Amino acid sequence: MTNFMYIFCLMVWGLNFIAVKIQGTPVSLELSLSYRLVMTAFLFLVLVWFLKPKGRPRTKDFPFIIVFGVCNFALSYLCLYYATILSSAAIVTLIFSLKVILTPIALRVFLKEKLYSRVLIGGILGVFGVCVLIYPNLKDFQGLTDLKGIMIALLGTILTAVGDASSARNANRKISPIYANAIGFTIAGVLMGVIVLFQGNKIILPTTVTYLSALLYLTLIASFMAWLFYLKLVEKIGGAKSGYMVALFPVIGGVASVLIGESTPSIYLVVGCLSSCIGAAIALGVRIRSQNNNLPVNTN
Repeated sequence: MTNFMYIFCLMVWGLNFIAVKIQGTPVSLELSLSYRLVMTAFLFLVLVWFLKPKGRPRTKDFPFIIVFGVCNFALSYLCLYYATILSSAAIVTLIFSLKVILTPIALRVFLKEKLYSRVLIGGILGVFGVCVLIYPNLKDFQGLTDLKGIMIALLGTILTAVGDASSARNANRKISPIYANAIGFTIAGVLMGVIVLFQGNKIILPTTVTYLSALLYLTLIASFMAWLFYLKLVEKIGGAKSGYMVALFPVIGGVASVLIGESTPSIYLVVGCLSSCIGAAIALGVRIRSQNNNLPVNTN
């Protein structure tokens, strides 16, 4: 069951931006994201009512949960949505994998946690991978559109790292992640709903198969089920080993981008994805298990 949950989260989150690309823009991205956030919040609130888990947050914890929800679910999601439409899902997936470097930096800045040298080495390889993938497309840049997509993806990843630091603080205070997710998604949904109302856009729900199927995937599978499985994985094998899957996101996203015809197979795509995977693995502290002993994987 553990292997199934691990592969499930790896595949689902690795294909996240492909689903956003398929969903498209029949309505504003803010409205599409609002639908996703509100439905996910409802599912988590039902889960809280049903399970009534321990670790209820106290009043002083709410500012940090709000930061977690706004950064991880509202603003970062919105940035990554825009980046995926402006750029390619493969490039956005590669840039998002840099969170394995940016999150430790955020933990160092906000929580004073130790920052290991492997994070810098992994970061250099990760940035190199992104540059390799972008290089052949420089001559085809559509004005500032592609560059905007890349910068917005980077901003979204930085916001995710800030949200991760807030989430780590909440975990240190023994706040149940189910409560944190329920409140976080609710706050994010309310914020995005306010943005939609402020824009004055007409609120409609597209009924095309591609839009609805992508919305259900992003809501039920990527936001709800994958998060539940991930929380169970953290409980069973720990947060460090669970985080290793991020190292493989570029490969999943790159292959999927080729399959849907968004990207073409090339040596740049292979080298870029491979470099990003290796960089993420180094930053996470992944080491090959020795054949001469049965010591566990060193995650330091």
